[in-house]
Amino acid sequence: MKELKVSDLKDNMFNAIGDEWMLVTAGTPEKFNMMTASWGGVGVLWAKPVAFIFIRPERYTYEFIENGDGVTLSFLGEEHKGIHSICGARSGRDIDKVEATGLKPFVTAGGNIGYEQARMVLECRKLYADMIDPENFIDKSLVSRWYGGEHGNFHKMYVLEIEHVWVK
Repeated sequence: MKELKVSDLKDNMFNAIGDEWMLVTAGTPEKFNMMTASWGGVGVLWAKPVAFIFIRPERYTYEFIENGDGVTLSFLGEEHKGIHSICGARSGRDIDKVEATGLKPFVTAGGNIGYEQARMVLECRKLYADMIDPENFIDKSLVSRWYGGEHGNFHKMYVLEIEHVWVK
């Protein structure tokens, strides 16, 4: 993969995140986990290019994000929805997702994990994290729609500095 300047990124990130989806990966080359995500965004905050993601504490990937500084967001393209289905529905506590999906991990220069199948990898560093607080919702209907019961716990929001963009 080759490096692209963040300022040269031309993707429609609404489509990339919301329709194509992404794999959120954290951990070390020796032990890591990934999960499918379709909530998040990119922008500028604190004069830095950032991505923001939302992870529920019950997800196995949460432990890896909490215990390290680096996170990658890998965009595999529409042709890899099967990988996203497995990584979104199955836990790395129960299966080896690399084996189950055929993903081919690689280690970035920063020591984070990307995938050879990815068309783009955002290599990020954690800047800020906070739990979503039900008391802070202005539109209270979102709480019952997205949280509790079958939906799960409230997410933790992470703001990540995009340090590198890797593309095919």
